[in-house]
Amino acid sequence: MHKKLFIPGPTEVRKEVLDAQTKPLIGHRMSSFTELYTGIIKKLKELLDTENFITVLTASGTALMEAAIRNCVKENVLCCVSGAFGDRWYKIAQKCDKNADAVTVEWGKSIKPEMIEEKLKAKNYEAVTVVQNETSTGVRAPIEEIGALLKKYPDTLFLVDTVSSLMGDKIDITGCNIDVCLTSSQKAFALPPGLAVGIINDKALEKAKGVSGRGHYADFVGLKDYFDKKGQTPTTPAITLMYALNTQLDRIKQEGMENRYQRHLKMAQYVREWAKNNFTLFAEPGYESVTVTCIKNTKNINVAGLNKELGKRGFAISNGYGKLKEQTFRIAHMGDITLDEIQELINNINEILGL
Repeated sequence: MHKKLFIPGPTEVRKEVLDAQTKPLIGHRMSSFTELYTGIIKKLKELLDTENFITVLTASGTALMEAAIRNCVKENVLCCVSGAFGDRWYKIAQKCDKNADAVTVEWGKSIKPEMIEEKLKAKNYEAVTVVQNETSTGVRAPIEEIGALLKKYPDTLFLVDTVSSLMGDKIDITGCNIDVCLTSSQKAFALPPGLAVGIINDKALEKAKGVSGRGHYADFVGLKDYFDKKGQTPTTPAITLMYALNTQLDRIKQEGMENRYQRHLKMAQYVREWAKNNFTLFAEPGYESVTVTCIKNTKNINVAGLNKELGKRGFAISNGYGKLKEQTFRIAHMGDITLDEIQELINNINEILGL
């Protein structure tokens, strides 16, 4: 029996989108692929309301986390760490031999603009990294306020991980002053894993031109040059996933970005209210994620046991991440999941737990 996924990725993929992958293959140097890929980029720009350079790589989002560091930082970078994925970006920067400093808060709390400003006043940083939606804790970073702060520091690039939020949460890339925005296919896009999307502005591209050791696979300058000349990717892409992405972008356009955001918001509000009535939210008040709710296990339920019982009924949620296992559990409400499906899941949890 298929378990419907209410986990923070991979998310449920609708049959129409899965079926799109079964089309016959085309060559990635054929004009038919150029037409497919340039069409995808055009649709992304329209949906995200941006004229920034967009690239779709055959990779996970982590590849673009590394690429953002390698392309945009010569020496000094400030990493905001409020959970597992902020910490991952910090470690990536260290492994890329950059001078990385961290703004660190307790898991469940959010990084605040004043914490960043304190660091920026003390040292010149080429970039600040922020995970906008921390799935390990269910915390949403205030990128609107952080972006406004960084306008005072024009030489510091704003690198933002929206892996688990773009196409679900409302993110104004230009309005938030984001220089590099990165995401993955398997979260709010509601696609299979395997594609990473980078939205890179001219400021970041100019910076990259002066940075050595950008690497080959995800060199922003090389990617843009190749796209400008040929309308393709320099290396072999996952063509079947591109078919799925193309189909899904049409479906997202049909739903409408504002409608999609409102659907995500309603699901989030429903799960939060249920959690508050029966448990406690793990996220700091006012900084709750729009795409995944992390719930503090105040009733000391057996989370693994609950998930096992849910599995028998055709559902799957997530235990706590890493050190939060059994201390918390997570319910994702992202992608193409509907409020009706969330209500069905919650009703089943209520029955199993006797709530």
